[in-house]
Amino acid sequence: MKIIVAPDSFKGNQSSLAVANAIERGIKNFDPLIEVVKIPMADGGEGTVEAAAAAAGGRIMTAAVTGPLGSVVEAEFAVLADGNTAVIEMAAASGLPLVPDHLKNPEKTSTVGTGELIIHALDLGCKKIILGIGGSATNDGGMGAASALGVRFLDSKGLEAGLTGEDMVSVAHIDMSSLDPRILNTEILVACDVSNPFYGPTGAAFVYGSQKGATKDQVTALDNGLRNLAAVIEKSLGKKIADIPGTGAAGGLGGGLIAFLGARLQSGIELILEAVNFENALKNAHLVITGEGKTDFQTAFGKVPAGVAAASKKHGIPVVCFSGALGKKIEKLYSLGITALFSTANREMTLDFAIQNSLKLLEEGAENITRLFCAGKTVSESS
Repeated sequence: MKIIVAPDSFKGNQSSLAVANAIERGIKNFDPLIEVVKIPMADGGEGTVEAAAAAAGGRIMTAAVTGPLGSVVEAEFAVLADGNTAVIEMAAASGLPLVPDHLKNPEKTSTVGTGELIIHALDLGCKKIILGIGGSATNDGGMGAASALGVRFLDSKGLEAGLTGEDMVSVAHIDMSSLDPRILNTEILVACDVSNPFYGPTGAAFVYGSQKGATKDQVTALDNGLRNLAAVIEKSLGKKIADIPGTGAAGGLGGGLIAFLGARLQSGIELILEAVNFENALKNAHLVITGEGKTDFQTAFGKVPAGVAAASKKHGIPVVCFSGALGKKIEKLYSLGITALFSTANREMTLDFAIQNSLKLLEEGAENITRLFCAGKTVSESS
């Protein structure tokens, strides 16, 4: 028997690899001869680099880059086993956790470090870059990242404009002549699961600005900056990005990556499934076990269990979603290909207990899931 174990991380508790290892132990407790294929998963957010490297093989590397406030930070990225693909989390270089609470202000932050991570990947010979853009501390429209790769942003006097959120409004011209030529031969795929436009009431600043520390007045100023940047992009580059879904992700980084680097936005889970060759792993599989910290109706919108279930459903393979907690309206997930849903909370317990004992609970639950599945399979084969 072959079982695929493909969970997301339990955010703030266990990595996807740790979760997969615990589930494997539970399966093996029942029958050590069952073939278990572990494929740690992510959707482009936290844990994407570790999950991709563990699932597809490769090296996790560290680079010193410019953090969101201009100081140097150490950021991890992965080069997969093919030697051609890099996986980057922008949050590692430009993420909100890198900014102390009292300094959170997206008018003052920049994505320069994210661009520097791309340079490191190019220097290693990568021709394909998968870039997760969740968790940003920034709202610079991608100017910082583009600048690191040679794009120049000029004001009305022809002088260099700044590269933070507050500087977008002063940009009058974009000079692409010094763009790193390697970008032209590099495929940049952006893991993006939001549909926000570049600016406006549902755009980058108004929806996410306050989460990054912006006041109401600053949110309005940032939105005006994004409007100006979009107009200059259209004037200088001939590209209309304002209304493209997802361009407002990560403070407009989604739009900037399209405009300046020719990137393509794609569902995060779809990108990761492709990167780890999930379809090939499904061959001859009898069961798939996935999961996440909490499963609810939002899981259907591009989360790991939904993506794993959709891919498995095409092959007629049953999928068990085994998560830390189950929320509202989970019955909607059955139509996506999830056969059954279970929680690690198998008895009365406090949240603290569940978190502290998550790996043991995963192991216990995985053994029970396997027992039940094998019993059902035996009955089916004998009838």
